[in-house]
Amino acid sequence: MSAMPTPEEVLARIPQQEPFRFIDEILCIDEEEIEARYTWRPDSDFYRGHFPGNPVTPGVLLIESMAQAAVVAHGIYLLSRDGGDPEKLVTFFTDAQVDFSGVVKPGDRVDIRGQKIFWRRRKLRSQAEMRLADGTVVCTAVLSGMGVAQ
Repeated sequence: MSAMPTPEEVLARIPQQEPFRFIDEILCIDEEEIEARYTWRPDSDFYRGHFPGNPVTPGVLLIESMAQAAVVAHGIYLLSRDGGDPEKLVTFFTDAQVDFSGVVKPGDRVDIRGQKIFWRRRKLRSQAEMRLADGTVVCTAVLSGMGVAQ
């Protein structure tokens, strides 16, 4: 068993970078779950068109944010636990079942929690949830991804 990476080390290994990284910090991570946080930047270009005068964070980006935490970051941690090298894999997002129940506005901080459903053969399925800072659930999902050799 390899030494487990810290939350900061996992965050540094996530391949998505600005302006397409939607995790600011990993609050905690272990073999079963991950908790992460992100603040949606009010100056992000997509708000200009989604929607003028009443900007709302696109649902596809909320899914991406949950996937970056619950699939990519947690997968990096689990692969490291198993002695694998995350640098040699690319994570492909394979499927999602999502339920939206709220709206995320520019400047909102969200907390993301991912709980492992299963992990085997570099495939991770997680139950994910995104909440606003006040605890309001804005979306839940079952997300899957798989690490593929580069």
